[in-house]
Amino acid sequence: MKPVPIVFHIGPLQIHTYGIGLAITFIFSIWYMARRFRQAGQPWEWLYRDGIWIVVISLVGARAVHVIANIHYYAANPGQIPIVWHGGLASFGGLLFGVPAGIYYARKRCPDLGLSRALDLAAPVLLAGWGVGRLLGPQFMIRGGGRPTTAWYGLEYAGQVGKRIPVPIFQAIECFVIFALVLWIERRWRERPDGMLIALGAGFWGIARFVDEWFWLGVPGHWDAVEGAGLALAAAGFAAAGVLVARARRRRVSSGTPATPARAP
Repeated sequence: MKPVPIVFHIGPLQIHTYGIGLAITFIFSIWYMARRFRQAGQPWEWLYRDGIWIVVISLVGARAVHVIANIHYYAANPGQIPIVWHGGLASFGGLLFGVPAGIYYARKRCPDLGLSRALDLAAPVLLAGWGVGRLLGPQFMIRGGGRPTTAWYGLEYAGQVGKRIPVPIFQAIECFVIFALVLWIERRWRERPDGMLIALGAGFWGIARFVDEWFWLGVPGHWDAVEGAGLALAAAGFAAAGVLVARARRRRVSSGTPATPARAP
């Protein structure tokens, strides 16, 4: 049995548990982002207004990329395009649209905040938000599970026969682990270069997405776009982290100083 129903009714109103989970995720993410901006001494009130637009743009991007990736199905079933509660929000599409939107609003509302620093403020929020979203969204949608399994931890999902690997739960755990690691780096490595948190977060998250797709979601033995994008993101993230460290080292050597001043997270 599923842990909670995927849909329930309040009178004539039909409520999808998937939508409730996503709403909670977005509210949490906006609150957490505002908290980090406030702690960094940056303007933060704008997030409660402009953050809604960032969420909307992210959703449009996530749905658009999913539809494009499955264009043959949606060309034959155009009425399914807006039905997101059956699943179909591509993580990479949300990032592709949502991150540039967030950068635009951050630069507009916080003109003195550098791009790398802004992305570092956002990195833990993206990781925590994605973890919460996987736990409260896809876990309760139609066809939310991974490959069939007979293991004790298998769960039954609507629209899928038999027990399935509870991939949303696994993904949430992965993301919370990466989130904790990024926070630990932020608090312990005070002299890190700006941009290091988002670079490492992207690297670890890219590996996790590859692992999820290769072992639990994709067709066994076959590559797909998510696996390739995950590895590309991981390579780009770790390469960026290496460049940042090398640049900081050269800067310290050329200036004759041991390190940059410590700063608050």
